[in-house]
Amino acid sequence: MTHPTGRNDERTPQEVLDYLVTQLNGALRRPGMYGGEMAIRLYLDAVAFADAAEQAWQQELKDLQTRRGSSSTGVSGAFRGLWGDAHEGAVASVYAEIANRQGWLRLDRTLTSAECDEIRRVSKTWCRKDRLLSEVVTAFGPPSVLFGGNNPNYPKTLAYATDRPADGLLCFHLWNSFAPGPSPSSASVHAEPVLWAFRDGGTLFTDGFTFTPEGSARRRES
Repeated sequence: MTHPTGRNDERTPQEVLDYLVTQLNGALRRPGMYGGEMAIRLYLDAVAFADAAEQAWQQELKDLQTRRGSSSTGVSGAFRGLWGDAHEGAVASVYAEIANRQGWLRLDRTLTSAECDEIRRVSKTWCRKDRLLSEVVTAFGPPSVLFGGNNPNYPKTLAYATDRPADGLLCFHLWNSFAPGPSPSSASVHAEPVLWAFRDGGTLFTDGFTFTPEGSARRRES
């Protein structure tokens, strides 16, 4: 049935949910374009309402605070406390873990359980050296989700996951920025993002991190 104004009033609840999930996934992948952490929270509120999962979403937020993954300034505050900066892609990856558990995260690629187990197995040894974005992709393949866009001048987080939400996300947090001071070429600090840490679960938020030398140095500086 069409409304007299010409608007279609026959959208189903599933169509509304699908639309909101699509917008949420866009905000997670490109948080800077959508409004950052606050926009992600608002989309999660809307998706939870449309999916009749408000209680589960609120419990996820409580659990995140209990794990100290969110402070009075949100997940951004937890990352600032960790290494003095709140990369939007890193922040988005934490909310993506929640979306994944609730069935709202859309993966671009799924790994087998064996592939994820191998990433977990080698991560501690692998992170003993500084690594670049290209090395992460060469070693583990294209990510299941890329948080933060493709521009190599900016930080980003690569996440790997299976098709089982209970398996969680394996996240590689990489950093880059523009060099300080005026520069006619707007040169970045690194030719490509450099790995600061690998993250996999943890009872407390900080328990899940394995830092590279570069990431450990950043923590000391902060």
